[in-house]
Amino acid sequence: MTDMTKHTSIEEMIEKVEYLIAEMAAKFPHIPLEDFREKVLISLRSREISLEDDVYNILILSAVERISMNEPDWTYIASSVFIRRLYRQVARARGYDEEEKYGSFYQLISTLTKLGIYSESLLEKYSLQEISYLQSVLNPDKDQLFSYIGIVTLADRYLAKTHDGQLYELPQERFMVIAMTLMKNEPKEQRLTLVEEAYWALSNLYMTVATPTLANAGKGYGQLSSCFIDTVEDDLRSIYDSNTDISTLSKNGGGIGVYLGKIRSRGSDIKGFKGVSSGVIPWMKQLNNTAVSVDQLGQRQGAIAVYLDVWHKDIFAFLDTRLNNGDERQRTHDLFTGVCIPDLFMKHVEQREDWYLFDPHEVRRVLGYSLEDFYDEEENGEFTQRYWKCVHHPLLSKKRVPAIEIFKSIMISQLETGTPYMFYRDTVNRENPNKHKGIIYCSNLCTEITQNMSPTVMEEEKVVDGKIVTYKIPGDFVVCNLSSISLARSVRDNVLERLISIQVRMLDNVIDINTIPVLQAQITNQKYRSIGLGTFGWHHLLALQGIKWESEEAVEYCDRLYEEIAYYTIRASVKLAKEKGKYPHFEGSEWQNGRYFNRKGYISPKWQELKNEVQEHGIRNGYLMAIAPNSTTSIIAGSTASIDPIFRKEYSEEKKNYKIPVTAPDLSAKTTWYYKNAYEIDQHWSIQQNAKRQRHIDQAISFNFYVTHDIKASALLILHMDAWKSGLKTTYYVRSTSSSFIEECESCES
Repeated sequence: MTDMTKHTSIEEMIEKVEYLIAEMAAKFPHIPLEDFREKVLISLRSREISLEDDVYNILILSAVERISMNEPDWTYIASSVFIRRLYRQVARARGYDEEEKYGSFYQLISTLTKLGIYSESLLEKYSLQEISYLQSVLNPDKDQLFSYIGIVTLADRYLAKTHDGQLYELPQERFMVIAMTLMKNEPKEQRLTLVEEAYWALSNLYMTVATPTLANAGKGYGQLSSCFIDTVEDDLRSIYDSNTDISTLSKNGGGIGVYLGKIRSRGSDIKGFKGVSSGVIPWMKQLNNTAVSVDQLGQRQGAIAVYLDVWHKDIFAFLDTRLNNGDERQRTHDLFTGVCIPDLFMKHVEQREDWYLFDPHEVRRVLGYSLEDFYDEEENGEFTQRYWKCVHHPLLSKKRVPAIEIFKSIMISQLETGTPYMFYRDTVNRENPNKHKGIIYCSNLCTEITQNMSPTVMEEEKVVDGKIVTYKIPGDFVVCNLSSISLARSVRDNVLERLISIQVRMLDNVIDINTIPVLQAQITNQKYRSIGLGTFGWHHLLALQGIKWESEEAVEYCDRLYEEIAYYTIRASVKLAKEKGKYPHFEGSEWQNGRYFNRKGYISPKWQELKNEVQEHGIRNGYLMAIAPNSTTSIIAGSTASIDPIFRKEYSEEKKNYKIPVTAPDLSAKTTWYYKNAYEIDQHWSIQQNAKRQRHIDQAISFNFYVTHDIKASALLILHMDAWKSGLKTTYYVRSTSSSFIEECESCES
């Protein structure tokens, strides 16, 4: 009896396998499946298979092991089976027939709302009739666009689960919930049309939203913005309040950038007592502890980048904080570092001249101004003049060092740890369209955000009716709202104009529906209505277009493409301004007076017409474009990360207890010649491309250097000089062939 039962079970499993393989053969007629079929059947017969899940596992593993440079399309076979298993898993959890693929959308929303996983707002905003209609819009066929690594990543990390870890949501439902969430406050007469359009953009993988939006949209917890930037004032209350704000945001999944340049240096005075300040390093240690102890929704430890000016007296100690040798009491291995660099310093490095270090507190006390509050608009500008006043002031203490020695310390740290990031503050502030309202001190965790910053200051604290009431003057606490275009898909399908129109609206709506637990960030978000529309898949696009990375053709194509993206982005924001109003700080901005367009050299008739429109109607968003690293979301979308070249044509993605083989997207006999390894590419070509790209991006770009571990210091210095002279605003990691430990910033994924 047992043998007969077992025999019957095996036959049923074989029948299931034959059905699934036939289904695959119909979907992928160009892939021969006979050997695969034989191997799977042999594997089934040689084991005691009693569960249908085991059949799916065998099929998936057999397909995955065939993924290679020679047979890259096996990733879609593996993905197809994995998706069928998802359908089965979710159908069992929700109680419907797996052959339906997708069950009741309304039931999904109702159940997860009752469980407290979804926000109640979806059922409050959308009727049963509307939700039923949107279910009819869901297209399960779009699931076939995912590669295996893409669908595994999405399922493991972003699809909604019940509290006991049971998967409950499917990919197209996640995309529809995001679309519904971002459009929920739109006028009712156009809302469903906008939801459909947002779903079109997401389901076709034409774009990705930021990781927090992908994970949290529609949920009853978490927030939607990627990361934040704070400015710390030079007083004890500000330092501790800032740490509280940072821990609050980190708990909710935000990455943090922190400007420490206002804090007094080691050996400075406190209340007139000389030599008692311990400088910025102890406060960095405190932030390091925050990064480790306050994790991001239990998924990973907090991610914090700290920035310091290159003229700060603590700069050498700051540059050593991530090194593996030396005094561990002076090390902060869990923080990322960035250096704020004026043009004057780079000139002194180039000319091998001396550089002077100051204590910012002493500069304020003796000279009555803060050196970090100025930048050079032109040659010998305000920063340069005030820097030399500091140098020559007889009552101001200073330390003289060769500028090249500081740069050597920068490069030593970069080759060992990948950081510090480089922030070219004069270039950033010259290009700031909102300089009428402030200054930009530093960038964020991933170096693509450049927006006005200022510290929050406590004005008064008093007892009112038996309660302690604190009054603060809110500073500009920067918020990053990100999403990215998949260049290969959208350009090849010629949908950029349509895509960017809905994408800008989606980003703008994030500002209004997001609840940020730090109030000054919420206020700043509303004042500037800043967004960061970015891109990924540049190398993927070049390969499909048959353009070599190291070529003038690639440089010129980059210029043309990003000008087109900039045009559509600005135009979409103007359209929203006509509909919903301009951002509050528009008056006096370079958008309003037209200097933004003049500075970019946008003189063609279509640009002049758009400039006139902006001046007449305003613009909805004070900052518009920024290119984030987005390596994880580009994996989900089946493309290459950001603007980066690929590491390898074939590699294995590490998971908890197994590896997934991955190949370059759309790898073929034709495209393979255009997929050159990042470390083999002449980085000066990358700089040339990025200089063209940066002209059209109003914020900044996460731009990595890829170098071999044995690069000479002189060659790395030349790269940095080229980047600065080419007008790059920031550079991100220096990735060497020996620094495989570099962590990605997931907060800025988009």
